[in-house]
Amino acid sequence: MLTGDNRGSAEAVAGALGIDEVRAPVLPDEKAAVVQELRAAGHVVAMVGDGINDAPALAAADVGIAMSTGTDVAMETAGITLMRGDPRLVADALDVSQRTVAKIKQGLFWAFAYNVLGIPLAAFGMLTPVIAGAAMAFSSVSVVANALLLRRWRGAGRK
Repeated sequence: MLTGDNRGSAEAVAGALGIDEVRAPVLPDEKAAVVQELRAAGHVVAMVGDGINDAPALAAADVGIAMSTGTDVAMETAGITLMRGDPRLVADALDVSQRTVAKIKQGLFWAFAYNVLGIPLAAFGMLTPVIAGAAMAFSSVSVVANALLLRRWRGAGRK
Protein backbone atom coordinates (compact mmCIF):
# COMPACT_ATOMS: atom_id res chain seq x y z
CA MET A 1 0.00 0.00 0.00
CA LEU A 2 1.32 3.40 -1.00
CA THR A 3 -0.14 6.41 0.72
CA GLY A 4 0.60 10.01 1.46
CA ASP A 5 -1.00 9.57 4.88
CA ASN A 6 1.03 9.14 8.05
CA ARG A 7 2.47 5.73 8.90
CA GLY A 8 0.15 5.06 11.85
CA SER A 9 -3.03 5.59 9.83
CA ALA A 10 -1.62 3.62 6.92
CA GLU A 11 -0.71 0.63 9.09
CA ALA A 12 -4.14 0.64 10.74
CA VAL A 13 -5.91 0.58 7.38
CA ALA A 14 -3.49 -2.00 5.96
CA GLY A 15 -4.05 -4.23 8.98
CA ALA A 16 -7.83 -4.05 8.55
CA LEU A 17 -7.53 -4.91 4.85
CA GLY A 18 -4.91 -7.65 5.30
CA ILE A 19 -2.17 -5.78 3.45
CA ASP A 20 1.37 -6.74 4.47
CA GLU A 21 3.55 -4.11 2.81
CA VAL A 22 2.99 -0.44 3.63
CA ARG A 23 4.90 2.60 2.38
CA ALA A 24 3.92 5.86 4.05
CA PRO A 25 4.12 8.81 3.78
CA VAL A 26 4.88 8.81 0.06
CA LEU A 27 4.94 11.85 -2.23
CA PRO A 28 3.12 11.80 -5.61
CA ASP A 29 6.29 11.45 -7.70
CA GLU A 30 7.50 8.67 -5.40
CA LYS A 31 4.21 6.79 -5.95
CA ALA A 32 4.69 6.96 -9.71
CA ALA A 33 8.31 5.82 -9.33
CA VAL A 34 7.25 2.78 -7.27
CA VAL A 35 4.61 1.89 -9.87
CA GLN A 36 7.22 2.17 -12.64
CA GLU A 37 9.66 0.01 -10.64
CA LEU A 38 7.03 -2.68 -10.19
CA ARG A 39 6.18 -2.61 -13.90
CA ALA A 40 9.88 -2.75 -14.83
CA ALA A 41 10.17 -5.86 -12.63
CA GLY A 42 7.49 -7.52 -14.74
CA HIS A 43 4.49 -7.02 -12.43
CA VAL A 44 1.06 -5.99 -13.61
CA VAL A 45 0.16 -2.97 -11.51
CA ALA A 46 -3.27 -1.65 -10.58
CA MET A 47 -3.25 1.69 -8.77
CA VAL A 48 -6.24 2.86 -6.77
CA GLY A 49 -6.41 6.54 -5.87
CA ASP A 50 -8.75 9.40 -5.21
CA GLY A 51 -6.70 12.57 -5.19
CA ILE A 52 -4.73 14.84 -7.44
CA ASN A 53 -1.58 13.51 -5.80
CA ASP A 54 -2.44 10.00 -7.10
CA ALA A 55 -2.78 11.07 -10.75
CA PRO A 56 0.87 10.43 -11.77
CA ALA A 57 0.76 6.92 -10.32
CA LEU A 58 -2.67 6.25 -11.84
CA ALA A 59 -1.27 7.22 -15.24
CA ALA A 60 1.85 5.07 -14.76
CA ALA A 61 -0.06 1.93 -13.73
CA ASP A 62 -1.31 -0.76 -16.08
CA VAL A 63 -4.78 -0.14 -14.65
CA GLY A 64 -5.71 3.09 -12.91
CA ILE A 65 -8.76 2.94 -10.66
CA ALA A 66 -10.23 6.12 -9.19
CA MET A 67 -12.89 6.58 -6.54
CA SER A 68 -15.79 8.78 -7.61
CA THR A 69 -15.55 10.48 -4.22
CA GLY A 70 -12.13 11.81 -5.27
CA THR A 71 -10.92 14.59 -7.51
CA ASP A 72 -11.80 15.10 -11.16
CA VAL A 73 -8.11 14.82 -12.05
CA ALA A 74 -7.90 11.32 -10.57
CA MET A 75 -11.08 10.22 -12.34
CA GLU A 76 -9.89 11.68 -15.65
CA THR A 77 -6.49 9.99 -15.36
CA ALA A 78 -7.77 6.57 -14.33
CA GLY A 79 -9.13 4.02 -16.76
CA ILE A 80 -11.81 2.92 -14.29
CA THR A 81 -13.86 5.03 -11.90
CA LEU A 82 -15.66 3.29 -9.06
CA MET A 83 -19.06 4.82 -8.44
CA ARG A 84 -18.76 4.63 -4.65
CA GLY A 85 -15.83 4.98 -2.27
CA ASP A 86 -16.08 1.31 -1.27
CA PRO A 87 -12.76 -0.58 -1.59
CA ARG A 88 -14.64 -3.86 -2.17
CA LEU A 89 -15.60 -2.45 -5.56
CA VAL A 90 -12.01 -2.81 -6.77
CA ALA A 91 -12.32 -6.61 -6.68
CA ASP A 92 -15.80 -6.32 -8.22
CA ALA A 93 -14.50 -4.14 -11.06
CA LEU A 94 -11.77 -6.67 -11.85
CA ASP A 95 -14.25 -9.56 -11.66
CA VAL A 96 -16.86 -7.98 -13.94
CA SER A 97 -14.17 -6.95 -16.43
CA GLN A 98 -12.88 -10.54 -16.61
CA ARG A 99 -16.43 -11.80 -17.10
CA THR A 100 -17.01 -9.20 -19.82
CA VAL A 101 -13.87 -10.28 -21.69
CA ALA A 102 -15.05 -13.90 -21.43
CA LYS A 103 -18.44 -12.93 -22.93
CA ILE A 104 -16.69 -11.08 -25.76
CA LYS A 105 -14.59 -14.16 -26.53
CA GLN A 106 -17.69 -16.39 -26.44
CA GLY A 107 -19.51 -14.01 -28.79
CA LEU A 108 -16.60 -14.00 -31.22
CA PHE A 109 -16.38 -17.79 -31.11
CA TRP A 110 -20.06 -18.24 -31.94
CA ALA A 111 -20.00 -15.57 -34.65
CA PHE A 112 -17.02 -17.30 -36.32
CA ALA A 113 -18.60 -20.74 -35.84
CA TYR A 114 -21.80 -19.65 -37.61
CA ASN A 115 -19.79 -18.17 -40.48
CA VAL A 116 -17.43 -21.14 -40.81
CA LEU A 117 -20.46 -23.37 -41.12
CA GLY A 118 -22.76 -21.06 -43.07
CA ILE A 119 -20.43 -19.63 -45.75
CA PRO A 120 -19.46 -23.00 -47.31
CA LEU A 121 -23.07 -24.18 -47.19
CA ALA A 122 -24.22 -21.00 -48.95
CA ALA A 123 -21.33 -21.18 -51.47
CA PHE A 124 -22.36 -24.70 -52.51
CA GLY A 125 -26.02 -23.74 -52.76
CA MET A 126 -27.04 -25.87 -49.80
CA LEU A 127 -28.38 -22.90 -47.86
CA THR A 128 -31.19 -20.74 -49.17
CA PRO A 129 -31.02 -16.97 -48.63
CA VAL A 130 -34.01 -17.16 -46.27
CA ILE A 131 -32.33 -19.78 -44.08
CA ALA A 132 -29.02 -17.87 -44.23
CA GLY A 133 -30.75 -14.66 -43.13
CA ALA A 134 -32.50 -16.48 -40.29
CA ALA A 135 -29.20 -18.06 -39.20
CA MET A 136 -27.52 -14.64 -39.15
CA ALA A 137 -30.39 -13.21 -37.10
CA PHE A 138 -30.20 -16.16 -34.71
CA SER A 139 -26.42 -15.67 -34.45
CA SER A 140 -26.88 -12.03 -33.46
CA VAL A 141 -29.66 -12.82 -30.99
CA SER A 142 -27.64 -15.61 -29.36
CA VAL A 143 -24.57 -13.35 -28.95
CA VAL A 144 -26.68 -10.56 -27.42
CA ALA A 145 -28.57 -13.02 -25.17
CA ASN A 146 -25.29 -14.47 -23.94
CA ALA A 147 -23.97 -10.97 -23.17
CA LEU A 148 -27.17 -10.13 -21.29
CA LEU A 149 -26.37 -12.93 -18.83
CA LEU A 150 -23.92 -10.43 -17.28
CA ARG A 151 -26.96 -8.63 -15.84
CA ARG A 152 -27.28 -11.49 -13.33
CA TRP A 153 -23.83 -10.73 -11.91
CA ARG A 154 -23.76 -9.33 -8.38
CA GLY A 155 -20.53 -8.21 -6.83
CA ALA A 156 -19.55 -8.15 -3.19
CA GLY A 157 -20.26 -4.42 -3.08
CA ARG A 158 -23.92 -5.00 -4.06
CA LYS A 159 -24.75 -7.97 -1.82
